Amino acid sequence: MRVAIAEDGALFREGLVMLLDAAGHEVVTCVSDGDALFDAPETATADVAVLDIRMPPEPDGGISTAERLRAQYPDLGLLLLSHYAETHYLMRILDIGTERIGYRLKEKIASVEVLTDTLTRIQDGEIVIEPVLAKRLVERPRGKEEKALAALTEREAEVLKLMAEGRSNPGIANRLYVSPKAVEKHVASILSKLGIPPEDTHHHRRVLAVLTYLRAHWTES
Repeated sequence: MRVAIAEDGALFREGLVMLLDAAGHEVVTCVSDGDALFDAPETATADVAVLDIRMPPEPDGGISTAERLRAQYPDLGLLLLSHYAETHYLMRILDIGTERIGYRLKEKIASVEVLTDTLTRIQDGEIVIEPVLAKRLVERPRGKEEKALAALTEREAEVLKLMAEGRSNPGIANRLYVSPKAVEKHVASILSKLGIPPEDTHHHRRVLAVLTYLRAHWTES
């Protein structure tokens, strides 16, 4: 795929280029700040833009740049990278959108396989959340939702965490070594227990419903 990069750390930026080249992807532009990425004509031709969260034009310039890119190029995939898994970053990223977007730790995408898997899932329309952050959200319920989450079985809690990472039903089945039909049953049970009506549409709708639920209970006080 065609990838645009904005990263102010020269060494990490060059490392990304090397990883992408090794995976057979094309880097259409590689710059050090969000304004340069937004202004680069090559960005319009990219499939996915990779952005450092903490870069110019401001401390969290990657997020503001992602907002501008999503408004200008709605079909452009967005991968935001950080050294830290911060919940407040995730909440801001979810406000940008819940399709074709991802939030990963830099240290976790340091291989061709992981980086390519992340970019492919984003290009396919998924939301990709750093697993440790998804786990934190699922395990820290607040208010009235705590009782609903407590009603989940251990296996359903595992499925919910993987759903919160943005994984598809076949992806969950592969991770848990179960059949896709078993995953479908777990998902239906989870949605029922959380009071979220299941929909006979693409699995991203179900993921979106669960992420919306998680976002709502996280921000409760």
